[in-house]
Amino acid sequence: MELINIIARAHGGVFVFGGVSERTPEGNDLYMEMKESGVINEQNIAESKVALVYGQMNEPPGARMKVGLTALTMAEYFRDVNEQDVLLFVDNIFRFVQAGSEVSALLGRMPSAVGYQPTLSTEMGSLQERITSTKEGSITSIQTVYVPADDLTDPASATTFAHVDATTILSRGFAAKGIYPAVDPLDSTSTMLQPGLLVTNIMKLHNRLSKLYNVTKNFKIL
Repeated sequence: MELINIIARAHGGVFVFGGVSERTPEGNDLYMEMKESGVINEQNIAESKVALVYGQMNEPPGARMKVGLTALTMAEYFRDVNEQDVLLFVDNIFRFVQAGSEVSALLGRMPSAVGYQPTLSTEMGSLQERITSTKEGSITSIQTVYVPADDLTDPASATTFAHVDATTILSRGFAAKGIYPAVDPLDSTSTMLQPGLLVTNIMKLHNRLSKLYNVTKNFKIL
């Protein structure tokens, strides 16, 4: 909510939320929280600078699949027409893939790996490649990704990760031990971790810590 406030108020941007297969209570809770914090002003909607798009779990797969694209179209309008910076939050991008898989099955298409639709890469690309900056404004997207069976090589997860600049992986093991935030530093990635973008000492320190953490992790397995 703090990040939303910074984007919407301090920098004159807009927040767009796309709830794909969202549960009704969760969607209502988000709306009420925004209302209580002042992000949504019912007395003057124009000052709210927030757009919420929901596709509930009980809706047809075609409707749920369109939620992410609809939210992105709204974000593009704010960027191109209003010339604003947009923070686009999609929850959950895996549900977008899942809805597409259901649509594909209804159309009688032959499934691909792990039962996903054969058009998985195309559908994901049609969404992700539209998230970009222009001379008029920018779209920055934060997306939650459900990873089936915690398998980062799952086609849905791998296809999503191919389009993002950074990933923050939450570990069930860390959470079980009471370690919060339960971020796994080895599995998490960032395109900023490059020699040309970081000073040499920081890069060397990162590599040493990663190796040390990896060795410790392997010893625990043994």
